[in-house]
Amino acid sequence: MNPITTLFGIQYPIVQAGMVWASGWRLASAVSNAGGLGLIGAGSMYPDVLKHHIQRCKEATNKPFGVNVPLLYPDIDQLINIILEEKVQVVFTSAGNPKTWTPVLKAAGVKVVHVVSSSAFALKSEAAGVDAVVAEGFEAGGHNGREETTTMVLVPAVCEKVKIPVIAAGGIGSGKAMAAAFALGASAVQIGSRFVATPEASSHINFKQAVVNAKEGDTMLSLKKLTPVRLIKNHFYEAVRTAEDKGADINALQTLLGRARAKAGMFEGNMEEGELEIGQVSALIHEIMPAGEVVKQIWAEFEAVRRHLGTNHI
Repeated sequence: MNPITTLFGIQYPIVQAGMVWASGWRLASAVSNAGGLGLIGAGSMYPDVLKHHIQRCKEATNKPFGVNVPLLYPDIDQLINIILEEKVQVVFTSAGNPKTWTPVLKAAGVKVVHVVSSSAFALKSEAAGVDAVVAEGFEAGGHNGREETTTMVLVPAVCEKVKIPVIAAGGIGSGKAMAAAFALGASAVQIGSRFVATPEASSHINFKQAVVNAKEGDTMLSLKKLTPVRLIKNHFYEAVRTAEDKGADINALQTLLGRARAKAGMFEGNMEEGELEIGQVSALIHEIMPAGEVVKQIWAEFEAVRRHLGTNHI
C-alpha cells in the first residue's frame, strides 16, 4: 500500500502543485479526475476568488482535491476560514511556520502537508503534526529555499530524518523522474511545470508556449536577497541580474520587482516585463497536453521503468 494514495484516497501518487496564476479549479479537477491529487493554488487569489474556485472544483469532480496556501499570505486567516467553511479535506502549506495553522486544520479533520527545502524544516514540520512533507529541490520553479539543495540530495536527506511520508518535488516531469524519486525514498511526487503546459492551466498561452520553447539554461534562480525565485530569462530577469551585479540592496530590488509582475507575465502574457516562474524541467517539456493525459503518461512511463528494473520497490 502506498502511504500517500492511502492518505488522500487517490489512485496514483501524483500531486499537481499549487502554482500562482496556473492552478485554478479547471486544472485541479482535471488532475483529480485522472486519478492524481489536484491542488488549487491560493497564492494568487483573494479570499472570495478562492471560495469560487473551491466551489467550482466540487462541481467538476467527486474525487479528492486540495488547496495550496502560502502561510505568509496577508489574508491567511480569511483563506483558512474559507477552506474550513467549504470543508476542503487536503491542504498543502508553504512559505511559513507550519506550527501556526496545522493544529487548526488538523482539528477540523484536514490532511496537512508542508513544503520544505531542508531536512531541518522537515523535522520542524513533523513536530508540528503535519501528515507528510514535500521535499522540493531548487530545480523547481517559483520560490525556492535559500539552501539551493538539489532534489537528488534533498529527498534522501529528508527521508533519513522523518518518519512521515515524503513527496518529492523539483525537476520532476516524467515517469522516469518519478521512478528516480521513488528510488530515493519518496512515496509520491509533486509536479508543477509539466502541468503549466496544459489547456486546463489558467496561465496565459504565451507563457505556456514559452515553457514549451525553453531550453537548458533558460531558467535561473534570481532575487536571492528577497526570496529566491526561479525565472525564465527575459528583459525583467536581465534587469534584475544587472542590478544585483551592481550590488542593489533589498529595497532597490523590491522597487524593481514592483507589484503584480508575476500576474503580468504568467497570467496576462507579457513575456518581456513579466515575472515568469518555471522549473528547470521546462527544458524537457515539448508540447501542451491535456492534464489527464499528463497523469496517464507519467504513470505509464513510471510503470514501464519499474518493469524494466524488475522491482516493486519503487
